[in-house]
Amino acid sequence: MQTLTTQGVTMPKLGLGTFRLTGENCRRAVESALALGYRHIDTAEMYANEDAVGAALASSGVPRGEVFVTTKAWHDHLEPQTIRAALAASLDKLRLDHADLYLVHWPVPGMKLGPALDTLMQLRDEGRIRALGVANFTVPLLRQAVEEIGAPIACNQIEYHVLLDQSPVRRYLAANSIPLVAYAPLAQGRLADHAELAAIARKHGATPAQVALKWALDQDGVAAIPKAGRRESQKANLDAFAIALDEADRRVIAGLPKDQRFVNPAFAPRWDIA
Repeated sequence: MQTLTTQGVTMPKLGLGTFRLTGENCRRAVESALALGYRHIDTAEMYANEDAVGAALASSGVPRGEVFVTTKAWHDHLEPQTIRAALAASLDKLRLDHADLYLVHWPVPGMKLGPALDTLMQLRDEGRIRALGVANFTVPLLRQAVEEIGAPIACNQIEYHVLLDQSPVRRYLAANSIPLVAYAPLAQGRLADHAELAAIARKHGATPAQVALKWALDQDGVAAIPKAGRRESQKANLDAFAIALDEADRRVIAGLPKDQRFVNPAFAPRWDIA
């Protein structure tokens, strides 16, 4: 498994996303992924599945030190005491004594980012988390976190796929050696019948989804966490590493429309402000 190193931790480039996986379905999916060789599991308190993830981790037999576990604090838990309580609850459900990465899940207007990140830094120093980061942060928010607050941001987790340009954020992250962790890298399943990707896939004996995933994984400083509940899909995502996209393939992908954002809740930040 290819890895990225950030803020003193090593993160596998391909992980298992668990959004919308709950209960036994989630537990079985995580168990299956770990059995296949996945060592990066992504969850969040908002997903309401940390208990299922924890059960799968406990039953897997994989040593704790070999699994990179990410969870996240929801935006109504960003005060110093509530973020501590949220992490404690998450770790209890996950049956862990620490998280490898803990993220501010979504920024919201009026949040007190400084105290929130200060608390995360304290939790890192206390050994409750190994690294801290953010999700769904725009360039102005990243500047605030990195340049004004001075937080050691280990990643920014954002929607990123072949149909969505994230160049401003990518440039800022690259300039500051911060990985981009791509969620919804398969555009939430919308790429399975994509004509241009299907043509590339036929050339490589692959699927359009595998082509899209390999495009993301080929990029420096980019990890991806596609959700995959079925073992077949999990294995297909692992097998994407074997695809060798060429310059002609990348030119076709570069020419695709890049304005399709599929995750945009009412409280999301303004992505058009650089």
